[in-house]
Amino acid sequence: MTVSRRTLLKMGVGAGALLSVPVGMQAHWSSKDFTREDYSSSRPEAPEGRRVWQNWSGRFSATPKEIYSAPSEEQLAEKIASWNGRIRPMGSGHSFIDLVPTQDMMIDVGRLSGLRSVDKENKRITFGAGTRLRQAAMLAAEHGLGFPNLPDVDVQTLAGSFSTATHGTGRDLAALHDTVKSFRIITPSGEILDASKDKNPELFEGGKVSLGSLGVITHYTLQLVDNYALTRKIYFLPTPEVIERIYDLSYSHRNFEFYAIPNSGYSALITHDLHEGELLGRPPSQDEDFVLTLKQLRDILGWWPWLRKTAFKAYVDSLVPESGLAEVATDEYWKLLSTARVTKMNEMEYHVPAANAQKAVRDVVAAMDSSRENFYPIEVRFTGRDDAWLSPFNDSVRCSIAVHTLHSESYAPLYDVVEPIVRKYDGRPHWGKLHSLGVNELSELYPKFSQFQELRREFDPTGKFLNKRVARIFGADENGLVET
Repeated sequence: MTVSRRTLLKMGVGAGALLSVPVGMQAHWSSKDFTREDYSSSRPEAPEGRRVWQNWSGRFSATPKEIYSAPSEEQLAEKIASWNGRIRPMGSGHSFIDLVPTQDMMIDVGRLSGLRSVDKENKRITFGAGTRLRQAAMLAAEHGLGFPNLPDVDVQTLAGSFSTATHGTGRDLAALHDTVKSFRIITPSGEILDASKDKNPELFEGGKVSLGSLGVITHYTLQLVDNYALTRKIYFLPTPEVIERIYDLSYSHRNFEFYAIPNSGYSALITHDLHEGELLGRPPSQDEDFVLTLKQLRDILGWWPWLRKTAFKAYVDSLVPESGLAEVATDEYWKLLSTARVTKMNEMEYHVPAANAQKAVRDVVAAMDSSRENFYPIEVRFTGRDDAWLSPFNDSVRCSIAVHTLHSESYAPLYDVVEPIVRKYDGRPHWGKLHSLGVNELSELYPKFSQFQELRREFDPTGKFLNKRVARIFGADENGLVET
């Protein structure tokens, strides 16, 4: 559902009151251009003989000497061993930070994908590392197995999602990399190694979340569960009420998350709980229309906060019955937990200890409400504990607070306004999303950070698998990086 300027005004003040709208203020706001100065909608041009790589949001791009699509593990090992420049593995490009770009060589493991083997008795499946999450979930379901959880977007490769500690929501459910029982990796020297708790255990604990800095992982063996179904419910409630109930809600549902909508006073709650019985499916997603409507409310009514909130409430009332329940769906878990994202944005996400969730969320919402330009929903989720060295969740259950801006608009408020708040509450950044932290700050946040640094130097003493961002994260010599 999208709405016109006149419809929004009617929703806010009624048809009879339209004449009282201050036309000058409205016209001044409507003339604003929210596009950031350095934004370009066109892809960069590649020099002759090269190809363009660009991440999903369009913020980062590269024209490397070579994008190598590995046809086999053995050929990939030979390629890595013989390459004299820098190398970065690439997944689906869904990271919002510049972990991947290099002007030397990028490695695509998309051809190393698919199901390798199934041990149904022990509920273990081996997949190629280039397998996309949705494909992996569908293949597992064919064998009666499922992932314990999935993120809200499932286009990422297994290697990309595990290496950046991608997670779903559920305070009793760990991030995706916690399903890994073993993996095989090609080191910067071209050596092929297997890693598990029993074989190369330090490499295993360090390599589950490694930002692609130890080499290229070719396949994973995962510990899955029996396939299952969920009931999905969506509600709209006042944001202060949701924040007040945040802990009770996180304990009451298998999967709980909510989206606080800036400058509206409301949040959209999404819960998932185990379901037995007939599967009724899920209605077509309205997520993209919803985001577009929020943008229209900002663009048209952002000059008058009261009118904007009133119009939003009228909009919600038109969608939701008196109970506040907007949607009910029942289906296999992988059809409900993840949603396609068409509207492009840039995103910052920090994970704060669960004990700090209420205060941190309240402060972030207030900060985003303080600017009339903000409209993109703030996502709040919980994730259980695990033990990977660089997992943001390796010390406690944490609450993830994700703040977004439209891909064409300024992301400066995320750094200037939001990041200081979440850092104040002991937040750790999502490895694949926007943050400004370097080795000094990160080493204070992770007890085993120095152990990982030693492991990385052991496996990659020359920094073959670094780019400038990864070097800054791990405190390597950025001046020694020469990319052509």
